[in-house]
Amino acid sequence: MLKIKLVDPNTPDQLKDVDLKPETKPNHECLIGRFVNCDLVLDSAEVSRMHGKVSMKNGNYYFADLGSRGGSRINGEKVQINQDYLLNPSDTIQIGRFVLMISQIGSQEDKTVVEKKGEQLSFRQPNSQAVPLSSPVSAKKYMPLAMLEPTELQRWMKGELTVTCISVIDETDDVKTFRFVADPPVLFTYKPGQFVTLKLEINGKQVSRSYTISSSPSRPHTLEISIKRIPPPSASPLGEPDGFVSQWLHDNITVGSKIKLSGPLGKFSCLANPFPKILFLSAGVGITPMMSMSRWVCDTGSDCDIIFFHSARTPRDFIFRQELELMSARHQNFHLAVSTTRREPGQTWFGLTGRLDATMLQVVAPDFRERSVYVCGPHGFMDNVKAMLQALGYPMQNYHEESFGPVRKTSKSTISMQKQTVLGSASHIVNRDIEYNSKQDFLHLPRETVSDSSVSDAARYPTSQCCVLFSRSGIEVNSDGEESILNLAEQQGLKIRNSCRSGVCGSCKKLKLHGQVDLEGEPEGLEESERQEGYILTCISYPIGRVVIDA
Repeated sequence: MLKIKLVDPNTPDQLKDVDLKPETKPNHECLIGRFVNCDLVLDSAEVSRMHGKVSMKNGNYYFADLGSRGGSRINGEKVQINQDYLLNPSDTIQIGRFVLMISQIGSQEDKTVVEKKGEQLSFRQPNSQAVPLSSPVSAKKYMPLAMLEPTELQRWMKGELTVTCISVIDETDDVKTFRFVADPPVLFTYKPGQFVTLKLEINGKQVSRSYTISSSPSRPHTLEISIKRIPPPSASPLGEPDGFVSQWLHDNITVGSKIKLSGPLGKFSCLANPFPKILFLSAGVGITPMMSMSRWVCDTGSDCDIIFFHSARTPRDFIFRQELELMSARHQNFHLAVSTTRREPGQTWFGLTGRLDATMLQVVAPDFRERSVYVCGPHGFMDNVKAMLQALGYPMQNYHEESFGPVRKTSKSTISMQKQTVLGSASHIVNRDIEYNSKQDFLHLPRETVSDSSVSDAARYPTSQCCVLFSRSGIEVNSDGEESILNLAEQQGLKIRNSCRSGVCGSCKKLKLHGQVDLEGEPEGLEESERQEGYILTCISYPIGRVVIDA
């Protein structure tokens, strides 16, 4: 429990005792603001509707400003928005004209005395000098470390990094957000919508998985990923149970845990495609890149009009609900629409219901043809959206998609057949290894097959002559050219580290010592210098004739 003495300069002789108990709230948070539903209501025009919050995490209490119009101060120092500040006895929080003095935390009572000398309010502890409330007394200890010595901070823009978990947030019953910092601190620099690859050791095995960054580069001191826990109904195409990694992360990553990650990677970002009007369409955990981009647009004051549509199974599965509703209330160019696809007894929902169709799209975004569209979610959701937009005459050069779903081993002959059924567009498809529920009938939209530019048609070997020699192990395997080099290695029991299996993360990079390969997509995980040196991504490389790999 947090005991507060509330000081209102309009009635300076009356101190109001307030008890805040965030530990009793579902999200361990108490809201402070002008809105009548806040836990502490401050009825004044200079206080925002939802001004700030007090939260409890790991036995400590924190204050955060929720992007208020007038800002907040702790011990006289202005605080950053959406940044947690540790609270201690005798701290003062200024919100508008109000002063909140922390008099007791838990069982620790601080005998703070409030004095009024003329028009100046001050506080003092026994046997200490009175200090004005506007004085930045010991404010530094509440400031984020990154703010204290900004000139010493390095920017993390690419490469491997060890990070420490400082917070685990329960977004829904099966989705957790993990918040990380680096030690020493860095400024996480990336494009909103990009992803990182976690490098984990699970049961003695090295495992890599890629997850979208759900935080925004406009808040560079921390990095967040939001992960859905998936039950394991069956074996996955990668030889591991579905949800294997997500379950491990949910069960094992706690405050203080350290993990390695690399990145950032990915081209699914509105930053790379500036447009005055944007339409976000997401379903399930596909909300994460949209959240990163939305936070960035709102934080930076970008002159961009956003319609954010999200499809959730039930209201309880609506990830980031509180924050998105707050963003919609605070930013006049941010419009939120949510539809649920299932009913649950005892849950009241007054929003849209059903799956996204042409009628619902016209209601949510009647000007959708004038907007750049970003789509992310299960394959079935994206397939339906893409087909619907094409049928409605949407200009597909403004269409962008990010795929969250299974990675299937698809032969090139199958890819060729699928390509004939897919209309051309400027879509960007990244099939990362995000766990999924295999009971759902997800479809795989393949990347367009492109060939190594150095290979002419005349130089290609007949498929019956293809083979791959893995030089270090001495294993040579014949191939019909229909399996990737990574698949061929796995069939022979050779371990090649991999994650996305779509040419994006770069984990499966190997040096090609001899021969030529066909590429299924662009090797985005390779630098141009690496391509010149002869490195390939084995997950999207198919042998042409005899190929020798350093593996």
